[in-house]
Amino acid sequence: MPRTDRLFRLLQALRMLPAPVTAARLAEETGVSIRSLYRDIDSLRAAGACIEGERGYGYRLIEDGALPPQIFDRIEIEALVLGLAEVRHMGDPALARAADAVLAKVAATLPDASQQHLLHAVSRVRRSEMRFAPSVGMAAIREGCWREEAVTIRYADKDERITERTIWPLAIVYLDRKLVVLAWCCLRAGYRMFRADRIAAAEAAGASFRPKRVTLLRTYLDALAQEGSAGAGA
Repeated sequence: MPRTDRLFRLLQALRMLPAPVTAARLAEETGVSIRSLYRDIDSLRAAGACIEGERGYGYRLIEDGALPPQIFDRIEIEALVLGLAEVRHMGDPALARAADAVLAKVAATLPDASQQHLLHAVSRVRRSEMRFAPSVGMAAIREGCWREEAVTIRYADKDERITERTIWPLAIVYLDRKLVVLAWCCLRAGYRMFRADRIAAAEAAGASFRPKRVTLLRTYLDALAQEGSAGAGA
């Protein structure tokens, strides 16, 4: 692992793990020896990170020099905590991990008083079950959206007939009770909305549709809005 990546990983571990974090735990997290871990701690300190602690005790990130200080008022902190908690209950493991990482990064940039507000926020999310069942292929579809690359999916229609399609994924939309993918379907040569729970498999197709995603998505959303307006008028 390149040294820069290792230091970033160590910094992220210090942000996320309960403090104080032992050198052994940090070495395990970053995949280095204890001796290398001590050198990496010294490197982060030299780069501006304020890390409290010492060998045999453990380490705590007091001030993160890699991130600018953030100023949020109490209601903004409540909104942040509540929103990220909701993301954790979406049912997408990758997004849940990302929500934890975002919260840790934000906390590392806050003054002490604001950190306490964040850690002991008034607003909470409690759900007996995930809002959406974990879906097959979301990682490939999300990557396809980011990279503007086609994705091949195996899709079951309402009669459970399986077809293989190549799509240009445009957006992932979280509706009240279902997760859908907005896409251009190459098989049907038109816009389609695919239910995530009916996608049996998804993988990159290796073909780019850049730079069409933003224009295609805007056109599709406009069409959906017009359909909604027509339905409301009827």
